[in-house]
Amino acid sequence: MSESILVVEDEPSLQETLAYNLKKDGYVVEAVGDGRSALEAARRLKPDLIILDIMLPELDGFEVARTLRKEMTTAILMLTARDDEIDRVVGLEVGADDYLTKPFSMRELLARVKAQLRRTRLIREEMEKSGEATKHETLTFGNLVINLMRREVTLDGAPLQLKPKEYELLLFLAEHKSQMLSREFILERVWGWDFIGDSRTVDVHVRWLRQKIEADAANPTRIVTVRGGGYRFEG
Repeated sequence: MSESILVVEDEPSLQETLAYNLKKDGYVVEAVGDGRSALEAARRLKPDLIILDIMLPELDGFEVARTLRKEMTTAILMLTARDDEIDRVVGLEVGADDYLTKPFSMRELLARVKAQLRRTRLIREEMEKSGEATKHETLTFGNLVINLMRREVTLDGAPLQLKPKEYELLLFLAEHKSQMLSREFILERVWGWDFIGDSRTVDVHVRWLRQKIEADAANPTRIVTVRGGGYRFEG
């Protein structure tokens, strides 16, 4: 079955170009031009990937991503018209998995689309393989509990609101407890070897995680920094 992509872009010519090239690559594509239509279409279609422009009528891309992240884990590739770090940081913070700055080549966009969909397939396959074996499995570190089947994390019994990549990063660190992991290794295993970004992405997500799971984020004891190396999860 072909994978589905929702394109959210208000510029008609670019929307048409994106839809045409994605369909030519074999994807099932629906395109909308404003934020409210994006929410309705995403809830109805539950696509495998959403390509989401930031500057949209009705609701901007940040608000759309923030809302959808509370409802689904669909991969989001955000488009920004400015090469501005603040847009990229905010985009990641509200739940985008990757970003692409306009103008961009169609070859690069298609490469990022394939990378995100490949990552989604791998996650789905890992969950299917775990099946009944992980139905009741949890990883427990004192008052921090990771429920593998529910993909849920609790602290002192209260569920934490984690973005999909925050959860994947925490799980990866927890599965390698007490091991020093380089930023590059983490980036490759959690984001995928073909993720087009740099190790600062790891630092940003570690900072967000610390704010949620550490008693004192400024003096972390669970996710510690290894000088000149990377990070180590101590539980």
